[in-house]
Amino acid sequence: MIALYCTLFIPAFGVVLMALIGKKHQAQAGVINIILSAATLISAIFLAISFLHTSPIISKHKQFYVDAFNLLLIILTALIATTTAIFSNKHMWCNIIINRISKNHLYLYHVMYQMFTLMILVTLTTNNLGILWVAMEGATLTTVLLVSLYRTPQAIEAAWKYFILCMVGIALALFGTILLYSSASQLFATNNSAILWTVLYKNAGVLDASIIKLAFAFLLIGYGAKIGLVPLHNWLPDAYSESPAPISALLSGLLSTAALYALIRFKIIVDLALNSHLSGYLMMGFGLLSFLVAAILMQHQKNIKRMFSYSSIEHMGLMTFAFGLGGMLATFSAILYMLMHALVKSAIFITIGNIMQFNPIRSNKISGLICNQPIIGWSLLLATLIICGFPPSGIFTSELLLFMATIKSYPWLALLLLLGLVIAFAGLLRNIHPIIYANDQSLVQPVHEENKIGISSLIIHLALVIILGIYMPPILMRLLKQAVVVVIGT
Repeated sequence: MIALYCTLFIPAFGVVLMALIGKKHQAQAGVINIILSAATLISAIFLAISFLHTSPIISKHKQFYVDAFNLLLIILTALIATTTAIFSNKHMWCNIIINRISKNHLYLYHVMYQMFTLMILVTLTTNNLGILWVAMEGATLTTVLLVSLYRTPQAIEAAWKYFILCMVGIALALFGTILLYSSASQLFATNNSAILWTVLYKNAGVLDASIIKLAFAFLLIGYGAKIGLVPLHNWLPDAYSESPAPISALLSGLLSTAALYALIRFKIIVDLALNSHLSGYLMMGFGLLSFLVAAILMQHQKNIKRMFSYSSIEHMGLMTFAFGLGGMLATFSAILYMLMHALVKSAIFITIGNIMQFNPIRSNKISGLICNQPIIGWSLLLATLIICGFPPSGIFTSELLLFMATIKSYPWLALLLLLGLVIAFAGLLRNIHPIIYANDQSLVQPVHEENKIGISSLIIHLALVIILGIYMPPILMRLLKQAVVVVIGT
């Protein structure tokens, strides 16, 4: 229990510490940010050790709850926050050097970085569905400020689009949460219990089915906007492409993943309450639509950050489809997919940040990386092949398991999955080819030694994804199987 509280306390303390000393010690703020994030990761590891001995973990007043499903994502969040902090230390300071941001903006960045980490961790650990909504709202407001950090017209427009669309979505999610609460509050002696996930999980069979159906419709649209599902996906390419590279890494790696986690928590209750596959069909429909639309839109993206933004929509659609499909195999593939995608996509945006570190060019003008920046060029090529599903990698394993599960349940849908994967694969490789191979050295300046910062973060992420595609440690396999049991409600 102490490890759980420490995991939440450290980023909360980090917000206060950064607010108090961040402006006076700008040069050291990045290092402090790394230390705080690393301390959160260490605490999350101790939480995992505690969970292996005593599972699940629930706080004294039942406001926080840890099972295998959210434990995996807690560790993932702490890891990506740490590696991204390592990368962002010099990356953001270089933005000061080239006058892209002011010192006040850097101060805001470090405060909001810890705030974002805190909000995501609260989202993942809370047992209170109302607090879950508040934490997701807090993560949104935090990242709106960070998306517009460069203060260019494009960045401000992207931040406003992100704010408006996600506010519409989160308002609908709030209404769905209220409907679920109203259905449950009449059944319990104390209304405080009616908002707790563990209580609703145990008593889902007595909830009003008609209200639950309506509630899930609002929840799917609301949290789906944050996931990046079509049709409320338009904010995502702009926000990812205009925000600083570390923020793009956090958005792609953590925010959408946390929103999908929140939706699955509600889906578990809805499935038990309705004793039907209605929620699964809805998620399959929205997930498949998002997957196919993103694969098509990816074809003509010349801006590298926008291209990988549409790739995120594609993969989040596949994960949503997998969770909707249900069953042991599909759910296992979906959870593994969440972990692997977060690692790879954050690594890709870290790589792009390294490319543009000292190069005063737009991301649609990058060319010939292999010749000009060979380490970064080969890293980007490797990350692109992994995100395309090339073996051996965790992405390949996840997609293979999903394809097998789809053939078993809905063979005709497997053809759509195969078609979409081929289209996405062709679009990514066609668009990435001139970026990596075209020998146009006039567009990319010679690499500086400082331009190789953050390579360690990139290596950690890609190495984990490749290793887990070859060998799955017994402890991780155990946690994944337990997480599957939580999600399918058996």
